[in-house]
Amino acid sequence: MYRLLFDLVLRRTGPERAHALASGAIRAVAAVPVLSDAVARVLAPPPEGAVEVWGRRFPSRFGLAAGFDKDAHGVRGLAMLGFGFVEVGTITAQGQPGNERPRLWRELDERALRNRMGFNNEGSAAVAARLRRLRATPAGRRLVVGVNIGKTKSTAPQDAAADYATSAGRLAPWADYLVVNVSSPNTPGLRDLQAVEVLRPVLEATRVAADEATAAAGRPPVPLLVKIAPDLSDEDVDAVADLVAELGLDGVVAVNTTVGHDRGPGGLSGPPLRERGLDVVARLRDRLGDEVVLVGVGGITTGADAREYVANGATLVQGYTGFVYEGPFWARRITRALARDARGGER
Repeated sequence: MYRLLFDLVLRRTGPERAHALASGAIRAVAAVPVLSDAVARVLAPPPEGAVEVWGRRFPSRFGLAAGFDKDAHGVRGLAMLGFGFVEVGTITAQGQPGNERPRLWRELDERALRNRMGFNNEGSAAVAARLRRLRATPAGRRLVVGVNIGKTKSTAPQDAAADYATSAGRLAPWADYLVVNVSSPNTPGLRDLQAVEVLRPVLEATRVAADEATAAAGRPPVPLLVKIAPDLSDEDVDAVADLVAELGLDGVVAVNTTVGHDRGPGGLSGPPLRERGLDVVARLRDRLGDEVVLVGVGGITTGADAREYVANGATLVQGYTGFVYEGPFWARRITRALARDARGGER
């Protein structure tokens, strides 16, 4: 049914417009208690697929990657669709409109997306207020919410650490984990922050700000992760891994979109990323051992894709592009495939 809707309606609608319509529909359903409860019961992850990470119960290893819900408007609705966790953002210290349109394209032949959104978001103060309201309710506190932060476009590179720290200080008390995004290709100079000598002060400042904010709020420290690009060389992946170990970070998200394509401006996501994503996760696991949490993302379309990420060392897995092409029952299919593994089913 969704495939027919996509072919007849959604693919004929501009990608950003289609995203807005879908997001609005999800929020509308989530706002109707009886209806949302019924949908949640049908799409809920199987209980045997739950995992404990950082002392927190995740209903499933599979979650929604950052990018779909930039401003945390739709967390309830997205959890209703069966995602075990939702990562919001990317959020910057100051609100910004992002790049000029067009800035989002479907690559239908590969069931991929290409974007140059440019971190369009309302800013960390506005999102922190929204997350605070969400966490004020018992239902909101039960949701597992990651928060992805990036650099404000107008911030000079030498001020990047303070920019990230501002967002961390505002958002950490309301997050189950915090991700430092230094790997989007759509903010000029951002990927330069992946060089370890530049990345170290960013991560250190973010850690201090997050710890101070959670302590002031009477909450435990929030896990801190870094998100890296698939276009790093293997040697640079190793260098980031060594920095993660040195600083005692809680995890790595691998990978972001790739600029290794000839389709036009922006980063490519979806199936073209899968092989590199799997390789980076396996390399990180070999380098970091078993203690660091790895979040595998990139090209997950089927349950088999998610299971392969886990087999390569991912603790958690995420998707986004597959949601666009596969529709509202997509998370259910992935979480059930992962739960079969938890029950000891055949791979």
